[in-house]
Amino acid sequence: MINLDKAMVGSIIKVEDLFSTGMLRERMLALGLTKGAKIEVIRKGPKGDPTVYNIRGAMIALRKEEASLISIIEN
Repeated sequence: MINLDKAMVGSIIKVEDLFSTGMLRERMLALGLTKGAKIEVIRKGPKGDPTVYNIRGAMIALRKEEASLISIIEN
C-alpha cells in the first residue's frame, strides 16, 4: 500500500483507509473518500502541490499533507 500523495498523474486507484482524525476526517468522508472509492489523479500544481483528483465525478484539490493521510491500492 502507498499513500495518495505518491500516486502518479493519470492513475486510477482505490481508497484503502483514512488516517485522518476529527474535522479533517469528516471533510474527507463528506468528499466521498470512503473505502473502495475510485480516484483518478488529474494533475499536480506548479510546484507539485496541491493535486487535483476526480473523486466520484467531482474535481477536488488536496494538499500533500492531506493526501498523505489516505492509503490507496492500485485499481
